[in-house]
Amino acid sequence: MSDFTPLQALGPIAPADPSGRPLERYLGHYGLAPLLAEHVGLHVGYVDAHGFRLWTQIWSPTRPRGTAFVVHGYYDHLGLYRHLLECLLERGWRVVLWDLPGHGLSSGPRASIQDFDDYGACLRRLQDHLEARDLAPRPWLGIGQSTGAAILATDALRRGDDGHWAGLALLAPLVRPWGWTQSSWLHRLLGPFIRSVPRRFRENSTDREFATFLREGDPLQPDRLDMAWVDAMRRWMPQLLALPASELPTLILQGERDLTVDWEWNLEVLARKFPNAEIHRHPEARHHLVNEAEPIRRLLFEELQRFIVELEGLLDRPSSSPAAGIARR
Repeated sequence: MSDFTPLQALGPIAPADPSGRPLERYLGHYGLAPLLAEHVGLHVGYVDAHGFRLWTQIWSPTRPRGTAFVVHGYYDHLGLYRHLLECLLERGWRVVLWDLPGHGLSSGPRASIQDFDDYGACLRRLQDHLEARDLAPRPWLGIGQSTGAAILATDALRRGDDGHWAGLALLAPLVRPWGWTQSSWLHRLLGPFIRSVPRRFRENSTDREFATFLREGDPLQPDRLDMAWVDAMRRWMPQLLALPASELPTLILQGERDLTVDWEWNLEVLARKFPNAEIHRHPEARHHLVNEAEPIRRLLFEELQRFIVELEGLLDRPSSSPAAGIARR
């Protein structure tokens, strides 16, 4: 993290100076610099939320259609979401990306959380802060990868159909991880005695260059699995299962070669929770869908763009109900 440590001295979120040396290195390292253009503005900095300092970026075209809140997965950070950011900017959406507590350049113990509710509280405080500063025009679209999808799904289900979200896109969503029925008893047995274990870098994408970058080229990657996070996830799962269903327009993208989440079981759960959901499965995709090899990623993003186009059409018709307009496939 040493190359990017000076960024932690930045204050509240404000218009960016991309020529500043620390930010220039950061944007260059993660391939974000080419997305800056005359018609694309950037705010960067920190938002204080629920006891954490959240590293936040807001990328915006001149006249945004609305705001997409992108929530990354466990071990991830916003610097890895270049392809998704580019896709959303091309559609004319303002994009808010933020590092979860304990991830990337945000504060908190590395790759750890005491309660999954802390994630939801951070999301709500972040949205309140940005809306109060007119930095997050509505409508709001939520896009989450894995744990990020779990955070968004939980928030949406708890809110009910209150109009807070216009729609959700859940990518390789977490409900329970792969092999959970076999490993949960081991966690219960060893959890009180072991605080963390070394991380195993799985090939979670068919893009070998990306997988190598995670292992060897990304200084913001945690190298341990924290047992407190696993315990928080275990306590969160039954809470999600107990929440009532939502009619919110939802897209679920899932790879069938995913060995990170128990995707077949998860899709059954989420189909009940979001009965209007479209579910699109790709037979070759793995887990990190926003960083799959280009041919797979292109097909997945085509599904995402089609969903957004349909959602935009419904939002342009004030008398229609978005929940009723996008049927499950």
